[in-house]
Amino acid sequence: ARADIKSLAARFPEGTTRIAAALRELEAHGYLRRVRERVPGGRIVTRTVSCNHPTAAVTATATAAAAAAPPEPMPEPEPMPEPQQRAPHKPLPAVPRPAYPAPPLLQAAADLLAGLRRHDPRLLLSARDTAHLAPGVAAWLERDVTAPAVRHALTAGLPAEGLRRPAALLAHRLSAQLPPPPPFRPPAAPPPPVRLPLRTCDGCERAFRAPAPGRCRDCRTDQERAA
Repeated sequence: ARADIKSLAARFPEGTTRIAAALRELEAHGYLRRVRERVPGGRIVTRTVSCNHPTAAVTATATAAAAAAPPEPMPEPEPMPEPQQRAPHKPLPAVPRPAYPAPPLLQAAADLLAGLRRHDPRLLLSARDTAHLAPGVAAWLERDVTAPAVRHALTAGLPAEGLRRPAALLAHRLSAQLPPPPPFRPPAAPPPPVRLPLRTCDGCERAFRAPAPGRCRDCRTDQERAA
């Protein structure tokens, strides 16, 4: 039902001041609300509407209480799962070392290892494995083992099942099957000097060694001066 201060003052003994204060208190608690309306003729009037259920006040109170309430603590983030650590890389077995690791020798050994994939695709080696195995192959080549012989020693009789670590198998073969150094070969003796036959000089009949008959060196010199 609608009510205003004048109509209420006419009905109750309280004055307009007390009624106005009471209306403001009721409005603050949501039992009254003021509505501005346009009436016929263009005038705008303010009407006071009473409410049996202070929904607006309850809503405002709940909103204020929610704003005043301390914020709910944010849930702690779940701990990130620790990354699975990979198993440490198992080092390859040691390989023999050449006595004189010359760059051409090591390059020939690396080329031999890179070509093993043509004989068995399972022997496709990484650059790191090739660098580790190259000195072992160079030690074989340094011992007068031919490249085809080294290749045969590394690829013959491989297991039929899959090779889990082909580089480790090759390193084992390079060490376990390393041939002994070649036998010592003394340097070949120089050939004996050629001894020319004795000749008799046609000029002074002196004996001298020369490949063909003629004059000795002194007679040739005198003959050249006289000419």
